[in-house]
Order: sequence, then C-alpha cells, then structure tokens
Amino acid sequence: MKRILMRRLLLSVPLLFVVSVVVFILQSLIPGDAASQLAGLQATRGDVLRLRQQLHLDEPIWAQYWHWLNGVFHGSLGTSLTNKEAVTTALSTRLPVTLSLVLGATILATVLGVVLGVISSRAGSLAGRLVDLLSIGGLAVPSFWLGLLLISVMSVQLGLLPATGYVKLGDSPNGWARSLVLPVTALALGGVTAIAKQTREAMLDVLRRPYIDNLRANGVPERRIVFKHALRSAAIPICTMSSILLVGALGGSVVIEQVFGLPGLGSLAVSATGSKDIPVIQGVAVYFTLLVVAANLLTDVAYVLIDPRVRAS
Repeated sequence: MKRILMRRLLLSVPLLFVVSVVVFILQSLIPGDAASQLAGLQATRGDVLRLRQQLHLDEPIWAQYWHWLNGVFHGSLGTSLTNKEAVTTALSTRLPVTLSLVLGATILATVLGVVLGVISSRAGSLAGRLVDLLSIGGLAVPSFWLGLLLISVMSVQLGLLPATGYVKLGDSPNGWARSLVLPVTALALGGVTAIAKQTREAMLDVLRRPYIDNLRANGVPERRIVFKHALRSAAIPICTMSSILLVGALGGSVVIEQVFGLPGLGSLAVSATGSKDIPVIQGVAVYFTLLVVAANLLTDVAYVLIDPRVRAS
C-alpha cells in the first residue's frame, strides 16, 4: 500500500509542473491586458506601463512563470491582482463549496447508479434496454440545462428550494443541505446513468461465472450471492467509473456554480479569467490538479481494500 501511494505521489509532481506550465501559457493567450484593467479608464499610458513593470508583465512569459514558481517554492501562490488578497486564502475559502458540490454529486450518482444497475441486472433484458436508454439520455442532457430546469420548477414554480446562493455548514446545516440539493442533482444526473450501466454490465458478467453457480448449488441465498459476492467482484469497475465521474464533476462544477451562484473555485476561475488575474488562475489550476491527484489516490486505496491481489501488482 505504501509503495503504491508513494509511486502515485511522485508521479503527481511532474503532473503539477506540466499543468502549471500549460495553464500559464494558455492564460497568456487570453485577449486583454491585466495592467490596463487594473489601472482603470482614467489611467495614463505611463501609469499602465509602471503597473506592468510592478507586476512583471513586461517580461517574457518564461520570466513571469519563474517569478510565480519561485513564490510556490517559498510556500506562496501569490496575491490576487484585483483585490490584493492572498491566493491561498481566496482558494481555501471557496474550496469547501466546490468539495461539497463535487463529492455530493459523486456520492449521489454512485449510490443511485449502483442501486439501478443491480436491479436492472436482475430484472431481465427489458430493464437493461431501459438502463441503456437512460444512459444515452443522461449523457446527452447538459447539466446547465437541467440546472435551469430545476430552478424553474423547484424554485420558481413550487418554491421548495432556493434557486441560488450558498449557506455554510457551520451557519445552518439545514440551509447548507437545501442550498446544495438542486446543484448536486443537476451535476449528478449523467453520472447516475453511467454508473447504472457500468454496474449492470459488471454484475451480468460476474453472475455468469462458474463460482456463482457453485454458490447457488450449495444453497447460498440469492440475496447474499448478489450483494456479498457478485457486487464485490463487480466493485472495481464501478469504483473506476466513480473516480472518472469525480474528476469530470470538477470540470462540471465550473458551469454549475455559475448557474446556481455558488461561491466556489469554478466561479472564481471564471471571474479571474475575465480580469486576467494570473495568480488566481494558476492557483485554481493547482488546486484542481491536487484534487485530481487525491481522487486517484483514493481510488488506488479502494482497489486494495476491494481486492487485496492489487497489492501484488
């Protein structure tokens, strides 16, 4: 276990470096000039030039990247160009919002998907075709469109749940849960159908194996065969799909946070891109990459817990 985790952590170092380089290059191609936006409409050309020099924007891109990387080596992701707030402070404040959204959507999609997949694997071919149809439909429906539909029905017409905003867990657990119901549902829909299809295919494959027939011949109850033996054997592909959904939900959170007005990392990335706030853009990229690394590590741990033979590989 330790060897697997150490190998993954060592591989994450070059991944972080490559991501930071790619993001730095891409953000430099965004039209506009950060110094001009920060200086304001009344600023003279001299004011803009002095500000560009202070921010090192007049230097080559490799030199700008080195200034940022040097700060990272000293434990700092820099300071926001727009509000002069430390980037780590801004990101850490918004991180719980994104984690609540992404983890909630992944857990909801996994639980409902596994339930639907197990039921359809035992219900016959008609249920299988229905799961396939729902999978295509769930993947085809954009999450932002579903979010707008949920707001229209659940918030505007019925008034059951808030349309926008976020309540901190410490301020009101009930308000926190209510503020996340709609965005989590919108983000989880495609994942539910994908997990259901993966679970159904994996369960059908396991239930056709000879050892399942031996268990039935020995009088083992069908419920125990399905949930203790078959589902555990099918758990690795399900776990893999859940990990993929978790990573995908990070990207989807950018849109969902905009739709529901959630103050998370995604909405911060959008606003920072519009103002060319380079340190914030880089910080969001680093945080997202760390979250992907953490998701992969959790997946590796889950593999070992599900099937100890993974340790020998």
